[in-house]
Amino acid sequence: GQLAGWLRLGMKESSVAFSSGFCLSSTSAVALVLIRLRSSSLELREKEIREKGSEILREQLDAAKRELKLKDKECERLSQVRNQLEQELEELTASLFEEAHKMVREANVKQAGAEKQLKEAQGKMDSILYTEFLLWRECPSLDRSSAFLSRVYREDIGPCLSFTRSELSQLVQGAVESNSLTIEPVAIPALPMIKASFIECGGPRKCALSGLSRACQHRIKLGDKGTYYYISPSSRARITTVCNFFTYIRYIQQGLVRHDAEQMFWEVMRLRREMAVAKLGFYLTDQG
Repeated sequence: GQLAGWLRLGMKESSVAFSSGFCLSSTSAVALVLIRLRSSSLELREKEIREKGSEILREQLDAAKRELKLKDKECERLSQVRNQLEQELEELTASLFEEAHKMVREANVKQAGAEKQLKEAQGKMDSILYTEFLLWRECPSLDRSSAFLSRVYREDIGPCLSFTRSELSQLVQGAVESNSLTIEPVAIPALPMIKASFIECGGPRKCALSGLSRACQHRIKLGDKGTYYYISPSSRARITTVCNFFTYIRYIQQGLVRHDAEQMFWEVMRLRREMAVAKLGFYLTDQG
């Protein structure tokens, strides 16, 4: 119908052209109609394309809006989760601090209690030891049957003079008790063979008491016997501390100590501490 209309319009315009003095052929009229048809078709196609493009853009815009809306919801959810986690973390931190302070308080209370009990126990022990010492001081002797000397023998003298070579250890203890033990440094004679003499007299030798290979710079002699025994620094320290203890209590026994009972007691405790340290293997390296 539209084509027919355009053809009629073309025929009308052809008649007008004839009436105006122009001569147009029927072919030109048809061509003009086709051009107008093509132009109209292009306009319709362009309109359809624009409408289609607008529709696609609207769909994309709507999709983008939906996606943004979903992202907004997700962001809101994540924000809520973050706030909740921060709150829980704050509560947990506060709880941990409170628990830590509680543990510290309890530990301080327990430590204070333990220190109090220790002081009480030490006070009781010192009281017992002091009482035993006072009873011994009333009639001082070297008889180990007294509670004072019995404790010292059991806790200090026995462990301090207990060496691997048990038989020799007993002989050493007897010599210490009878005050007949001699300790002397190993002499190094000035001979041409200095190295050989040093090894023989004071170089690495086996300690007669412990049985260990040590540099023995001292030797002991028991009573009037002519046999010398090389001893290590550790063994010498243990023997020396016991000798110091016996020397002091002999002075007390002989009435040579001009101190009151309390001063004597603390000096005895100091000598006992030296024996305890020596039996653990500690000694001064510059002992001469």
